[in-house]
Amino acid sequence: MTIRQAEIHPDALAEAEAAVAWYAERSEHAPAAFIEEIDKAIQSILNSPKRWPIFESDFRRIPLVRFPYLIVYREKSDDLIQILAIAHGRRRPGYWKARNR
Repeated sequence: MTIRQAEIHPDALAEAEAAVAWYAERSEHAPAAFIEEIDKAIQSILNSPKRWPIFESDFRRIPLVRFPYLIVYREKSDDLIQILAIAHGRRRPGYWKARNR
């Protein structure tokens, strides 16, 4: 079994932090639940990165279950997953494409 690591793009991390701050203004419990959802999704990606279909070029996405966000990622190698975006599902589709490096 390959042990994979996640490389999170700094802009994806900033998106997650902004969402946590937004949820914190509205709910005492939502920020922790959002972080937990992200952690679960990333673990699912690391365990089985090919589970979600390719939707553009070599990118895949996994929707969060309880929040309107997607994690956009790609396999850079057998042991490295690059997370390019933690994107709101209904805002600015494809904006993260510039991060493809």
